[in-house]
Amino acid sequence: MSRSALLVLKKETGLTSFSSLGYVKKYFKGEKVGHAGTLDKFASGLMLVLVGKATRLNPLFSSLDKTYIATVKFGVETDTLDPEGEVVETGKIPTKDEIEAILPTFLGKQLQIPPVYSALHVNGKRAYQLARSGQDVEMQAREINIYDIKLLEVNNDCAKIQLCVSKGTYIRSFARDLGHALSTCASLTALERTCIGPYDYSNISEFETAVEKTRPLLLKMNNIHTLELKSEAIKLIKNGYLPNDFFHPHDLKEGYYLGLFNNKCLVILNYKDNRFEILTQFEDC
Repeated sequence: MSRSALLVLKKETGLTSFSSLGYVKKYFKGEKVGHAGTLDKFASGLMLVLVGKATRLNPLFSSLDKTYIATVKFGVETDTLDPEGEVVETGKIPTKDEIEAILPTFLGKQLQIPPVYSALHVNGKRAYQLARSGQDVEMQAREINIYDIKLLEVNNDCAKIQLCVSKGTYIRSFARDLGHALSTCASLTALERTCIGPYDYSNISEFETAVEKTRPLLLKMNNIHTLELKSEAIKLIKNGYLPNDFFHPHDLKEGYYLGLFNNKCLVILNYKDNRFEILTQFEDC
Protein backbone atom coordinates (compact mmCIF):
# COMPACT_ATOMS: atom_id res chain seq x y z
CA MET A 1 0.00 0.00 0.00
CA SER A 2 1.16 3.53 -0.76
CA ARG A 3 2.69 5.33 2.21
CA SER A 4 1.00 8.59 3.17
CA ALA A 5 2.68 11.04 5.49
CA LEU A 6 2.76 14.60 6.74
CA LEU A 7 6.20 15.86 7.72
CA VAL A 8 7.25 19.09 9.41
CA LEU A 9 10.73 19.98 8.16
CA LYS A 10 13.10 22.93 8.42
CA LYS A 11 14.42 24.51 5.23
CA GLU A 12 17.86 26.06 5.42
CA THR A 13 18.87 29.38 3.88
CA GLY A 14 20.26 29.06 0.36
CA LEU A 15 18.08 26.15 -0.73
CA THR A 16 14.95 26.38 -2.84
CA SER A 17 11.80 24.77 -1.48
CA PHE A 18 11.95 22.24 -4.32
CA SER A 19 15.56 21.22 -3.69
CA SER A 20 14.80 20.85 0.02
CA LEU A 21 12.59 17.89 -0.86
CA GLY A 22 15.49 15.85 -2.24
CA TYR A 23 16.13 13.79 0.89
CA VAL A 24 12.40 13.18 1.36
CA LYS A 25 12.04 11.90 -2.21
CA LYS A 26 15.04 9.63 -1.73
CA TYR A 27 13.64 8.14 1.50
CA PHE A 28 10.09 7.76 0.16
CA LYS A 29 11.25 6.53 -3.23
CA GLY A 30 8.39 5.95 -5.63
CA GLU A 31 5.94 8.11 -3.71
CA LYS A 32 4.63 11.49 -4.82
CA VAL A 33 6.13 14.28 -2.68
CA GLY A 34 5.06 17.91 -2.44
CA HIS A 35 5.07 20.85 -0.05
CA ALA A 36 2.37 23.23 1.17
CA GLY A 37 3.70 26.77 0.97
CA THR A 38 6.90 27.90 -0.74
CA LEU A 39 9.77 29.62 1.06
CA ASP A 40 12.10 31.89 -0.90
CA LYS A 41 15.67 30.73 -1.38
CA PHE A 42 17.06 33.33 1.06
CA ALA A 43 14.51 32.33 3.72
CA SER A 44 14.60 29.55 6.29
CA GLY A 45 12.16 27.83 8.59
CA LEU A 46 9.28 25.41 8.63
CA MET A 47 7.84 23.61 5.63
CA LEU A 48 4.99 21.12 5.58
CA VAL A 49 5.82 18.21 3.28
CA LEU A 50 3.16 15.82 2.01
CA VAL A 51 3.90 12.28 0.85
CA GLY A 52 1.81 9.83 -1.16
CA LYS A 53 -1.93 10.35 -1.17
CA ALA A 54 -1.51 13.00 1.52
CA THR A 55 -0.49 15.36 -1.32
CA ARG A 56 -4.21 15.58 -2.05
CA LEU A 57 -4.55 17.53 1.21
CA ASN A 58 -2.40 20.41 -0.07
CA PRO A 59 -5.29 22.96 -0.10
CA LEU A 60 -6.00 22.19 3.55
CA PHE A 61 -2.45 22.97 4.68
CA SER A 62 -1.76 25.82 2.24
CA SER A 63 -4.61 27.81 3.82
CA LEU A 64 -3.07 27.81 7.31
CA ASP A 65 -1.94 31.02 9.02
CA LYS A 66 1.82 31.46 9.36
CA THR A 67 4.23 33.19 11.73
CA TYR A 68 7.46 34.77 10.53
CA ILE A 69 10.43 36.61 11.97
CA ALA A 70 11.50 39.16 9.39
CA THR A 71 14.70 41.18 9.36
CA VAL A 72 13.89 44.44 7.59
CA LYS A 73 16.73 46.63 6.32
CA PHE A 74 15.77 50.29 6.03
CA GLY A 75 17.22 52.78 3.59
CA VAL A 76 17.65 50.23 0.78
CA GLU A 77 15.08 48.73 -1.59
CA THR A 78 15.99 46.05 -4.10
CA ASP A 79 14.02 45.03 -7.18
CA THR A 80 13.26 41.64 -5.58
CA LEU A 81 12.69 43.15 -2.10
CA ASP A 82 15.22 40.68 -0.67
CA PRO A 83 19.03 40.45 -0.35
CA GLU A 84 19.41 38.76 -3.76
CA GLY A 85 18.18 41.72 -5.84
CA GLU A 86 19.68 44.87 -7.29
CA VAL A 87 19.39 48.13 -5.33
CA VAL A 88 16.80 50.39 -6.96
CA GLU A 89 16.26 52.99 -4.23
CA THR A 90 17.95 54.35 -1.13
CA GLY A 91 16.62 56.49 1.71
CA LYS A 92 16.86 57.56 5.32
CA ILE A 93 16.96 55.32 8.40
CA PRO A 94 13.94 55.67 10.71
CA THR A 95 14.24 55.72 14.49
CA LYS A 96 13.05 52.92 16.74
CA ASP A 97 10.25 55.15 18.02
CA GLU A 98 9.06 55.82 14.47
CA ILE A 99 9.02 52.10 13.66
CA GLU A 100 7.14 51.24 16.86
CA ALA A 101 4.56 53.95 16.18
CA ILE A 102 3.79 52.83 12.60
CA LEU A 103 3.60 49.05 13.08
CA PRO A 104 0.05 48.95 14.60
CA THR A 105 -1.31 50.54 11.41
CA PHE A 106 -0.47 47.30 9.57
CA LEU A 107 -2.76 45.15 11.72
CA GLY A 108 -5.96 43.69 10.30
CA LYS A 109 -7.42 43.06 6.87
CA GLN A 110 -5.90 45.08 4.06
CA LEU A 111 -5.03 45.05 0.37
CA GLN A 112 -1.44 44.15 -0.44
CA ILE A 113 0.33 44.29 -3.78
CA PRO A 114 2.51 41.18 -4.25
CA PRO A 115 6.14 41.54 -5.35
CA VAL A 116 6.80 41.67 -9.08
CA TYR A 117 9.36 38.91 -8.52
CA SER A 118 6.88 36.27 -7.43
CA ALA A 119 5.50 33.01 -8.81
CA LEU A 120 2.01 34.45 -9.30
CA HIS A 121 0.59 34.21 -12.80
CA VAL A 122 0.09 37.33 -14.90
CA ASN A 123 -1.45 36.81 -18.34
CA GLY A 124 -0.61 33.12 -18.19
CA LYS A 125 3.04 33.52 -17.20
CA ARG A 126 4.91 33.71 -13.91
CA ALA A 127 5.38 37.33 -12.83
CA TYR A 128 9.09 36.85 -12.14
CA GLN A 129 9.62 35.52 -15.68
CA LEU A 130 8.06 38.64 -17.14
CA ALA A 131 10.09 40.87 -14.82
CA ARG A 132 13.36 39.14 -15.71
CA SER A 133 12.64 39.62 -19.39
CA GLY A 134 12.43 43.37 -18.82
CA GLN A 135 8.67 43.73 -19.10
CA ASP A 136 6.65 46.06 -16.92
CA VAL A 137 4.45 43.92 -14.69
CA GLU A 138 1.33 45.25 -12.98
CA MET A 139 0.42 43.17 -9.94
CA GLN A 140 -3.14 43.16 -8.64
CA ALA A 141 -3.72 43.88 -4.96
CA ARG A 142 -5.00 40.98 -2.86
CA GLU A 143 -6.73 40.93 0.51
CA ILE A 144 -4.59 39.67 3.38
CA ASN A 145 -4.79 39.77 7.15
CA ILE A 146 -2.04 40.54 9.64
CA TYR A 147 -3.23 39.21 12.98
CA ASP A 148 -0.29 40.14 15.17
CA ILE A 149 2.89 42.16 14.81
CA LYS A 150 5.74 42.72 17.28
CA LEU A 151 8.97 44.67 17.08
CA LEU A 152 11.60 42.35 18.55
CA GLU A 153 14.72 44.49 18.20
CA VAL A 154 16.32 47.33 16.25
CA ASN A 155 20.00 47.24 15.35
CA ASN A 156 21.32 50.21 13.36
CA ASP A 157 19.47 50.11 10.01
CA CYS A 158 17.73 46.77 10.61
CA ALA A 159 14.63 45.82 12.57
CA LYS A 160 13.60 42.30 13.53
CA ILE A 161 9.82 41.97 13.42
CA GLN A 162 7.53 39.02 14.21
CA LEU A 163 4.31 38.72 12.22
CA CYS A 164 1.37 36.30 12.27
CA VAL A 165 -0.36 36.48 8.90
CA SER A 166 -2.99 34.89 6.68
CA LYS A 167 -2.50 32.82 3.57
CA GLY A 168 -1.20 34.84 0.62
CA THR A 169 0.69 37.45 2.66
CA TYR A 170 4.06 38.42 1.21
CA ILE A 171 6.50 39.53 3.91
CA ARG A 172 8.69 41.10 1.21
CA SER A 173 5.74 43.35 0.31
CA PHE A 174 5.24 44.15 3.98
CA ALA A 175 8.87 45.31 4.20
CA ARG A 176 8.42 47.50 1.11
CA ASP A 177 5.18 49.00 2.43
CA LEU A 178 6.67 49.56 5.88
CA GLY A 179 9.51 51.55 4.35
CA HIS A 180 7.12 53.65 2.30
CA ALA A 181 4.92 54.31 5.35
CA LEU A 182 8.02 55.69 7.08
CA SER A 183 8.81 57.95 4.08
CA THR A 184 11.80 55.85 3.11
CA CYS A 185 12.42 52.43 1.58
CA ALA A 186 13.15 48.95 2.87
CA SER A 187 13.75 45.32 1.89
CA LEU A 188 14.20 42.03 3.69
CA THR A 189 17.64 40.72 4.56
CA ALA A 190 16.42 37.57 6.33
CA LEU A 191 13.18 35.70 6.87
CA GLU A 192 12.34 32.73 9.10
CA ARG A 193 9.01 30.92 9.22
CA THR A 194 8.55 29.72 12.78
CA CYS A 195 4.95 28.44 12.76
CA ILE A 196 2.47 27.04 10.25
CA GLY A 197 -0.98 26.77 11.80
CA PRO A 198 -0.60 24.56 14.91
CA TYR A 199 2.90 23.37 13.95
CA ASP A 200 6.19 24.74 15.26
CA TYR A 201 9.76 23.50 15.72
CA SER A 202 8.65 21.07 18.42
CA ASN A 203 6.86 19.10 15.67
CA ILE A 204 9.92 18.55 13.43
CA SER A 205 9.67 15.11 11.82
CA GLU A 206 12.09 12.20 11.52
CA PHE A 207 11.79 10.20 8.32
CA GLU A 208 11.77 6.88 10.16
CA THR A 209 8.71 7.74 12.25
CA ALA A 210 6.94 10.12 9.83
CA VAL A 211 4.18 7.72 8.81
CA GLU A 212 3.21 6.72 12.34
CA LYS A 213 3.34 10.32 13.59
CA THR A 214 1.20 11.66 10.76
CA ARG A 215 -2.06 10.96 12.53
CA PRO A 216 -1.15 12.82 15.75
CA LEU A 217 -0.07 15.76 13.60
CA LEU A 218 -3.35 15.74 11.70
CA LEU A 219 -5.33 15.80 14.95
CA LYS A 220 -3.70 19.15 15.77
CA MET A 221 -5.54 20.79 12.88
CA ASN A 222 -8.44 23.07 13.79
CA ASN A 223 -9.72 23.44 10.22
CA ILE A 224 -10.51 19.77 9.74
CA HIS A 225 -13.59 17.95 11.06
CA THR A 226 -13.66 14.57 12.78
CA LEU A 227 -16.10 11.77 12.11
CA GLU A 228 -16.64 8.66 14.22
CA LEU A 229 -16.81 5.61 11.97
CA LYS A 230 -18.86 2.50 12.48
CA SER A 231 -17.33 -0.89 11.83
CA GLU A 232 -19.53 -1.26 8.74
CA ALA A 233 -17.98 1.87 7.25
CA ILE A 234 -14.44 0.59 7.79
CA LYS A 235 -15.19 -2.51 5.76
CA LEU A 236 -16.39 -0.35 2.90
CA ILE A 237 -13.46 2.05 3.09
CA LYS A 238 -11.00 -0.84 2.90
CA ASN A 239 -12.46 -1.53 -0.52
CA GLY A 240 -12.17 2.14 -1.48
CA TYR A 241 -15.89 2.78 -1.30
CA LEU A 242 -18.22 4.76 0.93
CA PRO A 243 -21.87 5.21 -0.12
CA ASN A 244 -23.05 8.80 -0.33
CA ASP A 245 -26.01 8.01 1.93
CA PHE A 246 -23.98 6.27 4.62
CA PHE A 247 -24.26 9.39 6.79
CA HIS A 248 -27.11 11.86 6.86
CA PRO A 249 -26.00 14.90 4.79
CA HIS A 250 -27.79 17.37 7.05
CA ASP A 251 -25.51 16.29 9.90
CA LEU A 252 -22.34 17.19 8.02
CA LYS A 253 -20.61 20.32 6.80
CA GLU A 254 -18.61 20.35 3.58
CA GLY A 255 -14.88 19.96 4.07
CA TYR A 256 -12.18 17.54 5.12
CA TYR A 257 -12.81 14.87 7.73
CA LEU A 258 -10.61 12.61 9.80
CA GLY A 259 -12.39 9.27 10.02
CA LEU A 260 -11.90 7.94 13.55
CA PHE A 261 -12.50 4.52 15.04
CA ASN A 262 -11.76 4.01 18.74
CA ASN A 263 -10.08 7.45 18.74
CA LYS A 264 -7.66 6.38 16.01
CA CYS A 265 -7.55 8.11 12.64
CA LEU A 266 -7.99 5.55 9.88
CA VAL A 267 -8.90 7.60 6.83
CA ILE A 268 -9.10 11.15 5.48
CA LEU A 269 -12.28 12.05 3.63
CA ASN A 270 -13.53 15.01 1.66
CA TYR A 271 -17.26 15.73 1.89
CA LYS A 272 -18.62 17.94 -0.89
CA ASP A 273 -21.91 18.15 -2.78
CA ASN A 274 -23.39 15.45 -0.51
CA ARG A 275 -20.65 13.03 -1.54
CA PHE A 276 -17.70 11.45 0.24
CA GLU A 277 -14.35 11.09 -1.44
CA ILE A 278 -11.67 8.93 0.16
CA LEU A 279 -8.47 10.95 -0.07
CA THR A 280 -6.14 8.65 1.79
CA GLN A 281 -6.34 5.75 4.21
CA PHE A 282 -3.77 4.44 6.61
CA GLU A 283 -2.24 0.99 6.45
CA ASP A 284 -4.13 -0.42 9.40
CA CYS A 285 -7.56 0.68 8.18
